Amino acid sequence: MESYRLLIALCSAVLLVSCSTTKNIPDDDQLFVGLRKISYDDGGGDKTETEAANLLETQTEVEAALATAPNGALFGSSYYRSPFSPGLWVWNTYSGKDSKFAKWMTHSFGQQPVLMSWVNPTLRAQVAQSVLKNHGYFQGTVGYDVLQQRNPKKAKIGYHVNLGPLTLVDSMEYAGFTATHDSLIHATLSSAKLKKGSPFTVSALDAERNRLSVLFRNNGYYYYQTGYATYLADTTGQDHRAHVRLQLANGLPPEALRPWYIGKVRVNMRKKFNEPLTDSVSRRSLAIHYNGSKPALRPRVLLGGMRLRSRQPYSYEKYQETLSNISAMGLFSMTEFTFTPRDTTALCDTLDMTVDCTLERPYDVYWETNVKKSNLGRLGPELKIGFTRRNAFRGGEKLDINLHGSYEWQLSGGGSNRNTYEFGADVSLTFPRLVAPWLGGNRVRRDKQGRPVLRRRYYATPSTMAKFSQNRISRPGFYRMNVVSGEWTYHWQPTEKSQHTFSPLTVKYQHINHATKEFEELVYNNGYLMASMQDYLIPQMRYTYAYSSSANSRHPFRWETTITESGNVTSLGYLIAGRRWNEKDKLMFKTPYAQFLRVETDYVKTWPLTPTSQLVGHLNAGVLWYFGNSESGPFSEMFYAGGASSVRAFPTRSIGPGSFRALADRQYAYLMQNGDIKFVANLEYRTRLFGNLYGAAFLDAGNVWNLDEDYEDSGDEITDAIIRYLIKDTSLKPRKFLDQLALGTGIGLRYDLDFLVLRLDWGIGLHVPYDTGKSGYFNIRRFKDAQTLHFAIGYPF
Repeated sequence: MESYRLLIALCSAVLLVSCSTTKNIPDDDQLFVGLRKISYDDGGGDKTETEAANLLETQTEVEAALATAPNGALFGSSYYRSPFSPGLWVWNTYSGKDSKFAKWMTHSFGQQPVLMSWVNPTLRAQVAQSVLKNHGYFQGTVGYDVLQQRNPKKAKIGYHVNLGPLTLVDSMEYAGFTATHDSLIHATLSSAKLKKGSPFTVSALDAERNRLSVLFRNNGYYYYQTGYATYLADTTGQDHRAHVRLQLANGLPPEALRPWYIGKVRVNMRKKFNEPLTDSVSRRSLAIHYNGSKPALRPRVLLGGMRLRSRQPYSYEKYQETLSNISAMGLFSMTEFTFTPRDTTALCDTLDMTVDCTLERPYDVYWETNVKKSNLGRLGPELKIGFTRRNAFRGGEKLDINLHGSYEWQLSGGGSNRNTYEFGADVSLTFPRLVAPWLGGNRVRRDKQGRPVLRRRYYATPSTMAKFSQNRISRPGFYRMNVVSGEWTYHWQPTEKSQHTFSPLTVKYQHINHATKEFEELVYNNGYLMASMQDYLIPQMRYTYAYSSSANSRHPFRWETTITESGNVTSLGYLIAGRRWNEKDKLMFKTPYAQFLRVETDYVKTWPLTPTSQLVGHLNAGVLWYFGNSESGPFSEMFYAGGASSVRAFPTRSIGPGSFRALADRQYAYLMQNGDIKFVANLEYRTRLFGNLYGAAFLDAGNVWNLDEDYEDSGDEITDAIIRYLIKDTSLKPRKFLDQLALGTGIGLRYDLDFLVLRLDWGIGLHVPYDTGKSGYFNIRRFKDAQTLHFAIGYPF
């Protein structure tokens, strides 16, 4: 009886709220409560890749034209809304009243009702129909139905889109251009945006005109504009085919039809806007005007970023590169270019260039806070405080110094003697160029005849970073450790698609200052810990190559491979000195150094399915070979599986190696669940649910393995038997590969905030690589043991 009364009360409340949201709707209007899913009729039939891409783009723009969020929309959705709309209730209750409280409530919490008259579906359908014509569907139509709801004061809208046949380009010609223009056009026809067989769309027409404008301006035609060429199109000769002509307009100004050259280059460098300039310095064709005893930036640094040089033809591309290089220095809050003709005569072809720069603040202080939670049951705060100095040595350098620390409480088991802390400092210096003796810095190199040698051009400003870090880690009850590292790294991007990162020297030194008897016993009884937690020195080189498909690729992909080596150069020196290559425990600075070769590759490919959904595939694999001076790989370089960006049905470092099963306390087991070989594969379906909320369904598989299962007897028969049992089947065996892959599936939510993506994944295990006592491939005994929840920032891959 009580349940029955509660149900009646809830229904009455819903009815009351429903009535209150429509009581102020005008008699001749209705409250808009969302869209029905838009229906499309594209005529069916097979489509080329270009036609399919045009269809997806068309549907996306049509959706944007018809989208309208009702009151109470969920995540900005046009289709789904909350049954309760407090903002609308507040508006209906307090709007129009004169009291201050009513005005405050209306202004602060009220939401004006979205009326059908404001949505204006007729106008929106006309806009969507224009979108169809802009994309080559000249016979396309957009209609709609008003869908009445139970409450006659509410209505939905159902749009239906009939695209009709797509008009294609049958021929394309260029007319009326000068001889120089014509030669440039025909030399670049392979990159034309409008070709025979391509969709006859407004975006393609604009893209081809823009391409010619950029082409001409890159070859000196500074005053040429996109609108100086016009189209003529004939669509009557053949059904759904267009004959297109692009021709130069008549009566153009003469300065637009001749190339221009760069004359004098002047840079006005100010610390504040409108600061007077009291002095200047000249370097060849560059003059820098400034205030003070010397310019804030050395002239050769500016010259290194300049792509527009005196006596060279004007180039829009070089102008963009110059602007990008100067902005990438991070030194200026404002940069403005001005080009002025040398004189007003009819034969003038020289542009003097002026660059006005206003310096950014030289110092920045920042701080970051975070809360860390590990899968070992620890939770605690993290703090970083830093200081940044721009243009530290007048060469565009960036100096960054920060102090950081964290403290974690053991939430369960162990008490306060298991609380951990960590603190340290980082110092880095970044140069906006490649710094190496053979590159000559910013100096202009010349050949034997004294002529300047052109610098190699990069897609983005290259950089060189020097970094030093020191961390002190305390695990009470176990050990205190110091970790010192340093690196020298180059990064450069020669093209839009490829990037290189090379660290010729990276050094990491780990030293345990203090260890408890409990920790020593743990290490002694565990070969993995003995190898990974000992003092070590890792002198290494690292190279990473990344390649991405073009930005407009229909099926984009990214491939990245990293190769790391350590200790081989040092061992070569020992070999020359007479020591054997495979001799163990050779020292460097009184510490055994690691010797290994590590290769890891990562591949991601995306297949768009609809305008709002896609399928993403991911492969990650790696191998770590240790040899010479090392009996195992360093703990920090070993691979692991599981976690928010790996096999999401399992926690981080909870899988492998091979068929290994962690029967001991997770406090210790995670230290052993690493491997020398890694393979992870992911397949994820992503789709927009509504508004900015996206959903995903995924399937993950992966594991790590050891290269071998060799173990040197410790002399203790029981200990040796236990370890040999644990490491059995931890190496990679082809016939057991599929059985040793952990498999999981799951679903997830992603909320896109534009500047970041919040991600929640619920993983469900299907298969574990070890024996659980349950027969069959799906061998997880209980469903509650097969679930893992991950909250993360950004996409997993």
